[in-house]
Amino acid sequence: MEVFLIRHTKTAVIPGTCYGNSDVDVADSFPEEAEKVRVRLKGERFDAVYSSPSQRCRKLAVYCGYEHPILDDRLKELNFGSWEGQRWDEIQDPRLQEWYDDWLSIPAGGAESFLEQYNRVSAFLDDLKETGYEKVCVFAHGGTIRAALIYAGKYNFNQAFTDDVNYGAQVKMTI
Repeated sequence: MEVFLIRHTKTAVIPGTCYGNSDVDVADSFPEEAEKVRVRLKGERFDAVYSSPSQRCRKLAVYCGYEHPILDDRLKELNFGSWEGQRWDEIQDPRLQEWYDDWLSIPAGGAESFLEQYNRVSAFLDDLKETGYEKVCVFAHGGTIRAALIYAGKYNFNQAFTDDVNYGAQVKMTI
């Protein structure tokens, strides 16, 4: 199955703010950014279109012509727990350094580790393979896309953050 992974566009948060699982809105630059994504998808036909329920993903899916994407909570960004909404350089939690040292297994802000995120994204992709679809589109987040790329064998966990997944990026993979 061919999977098109689309990262949402920029958000309306102050740069340097931790907002993973928070349902933040898109930036004022959304129309220009979303138009570039829409043009890249023009002419593509999908058996199904999925989206994280976060408005930054849903709005992009709708803008690109997919009025009713299938929403799935497993596509959400990492839940940073008590760190959500704080500037990274102002987080006073002593667990922050522990998480930096072992982001794979330590829950960020007491909520979710990257391994937990990977497991939920993997469960989504396992279920997706059972659908019989040949080509799908998924509107999601940077962390979600990285987890999917690990699942597809494009990266191992240590390589997951070596390449940027820019806002509005389109990544194709086969599962």
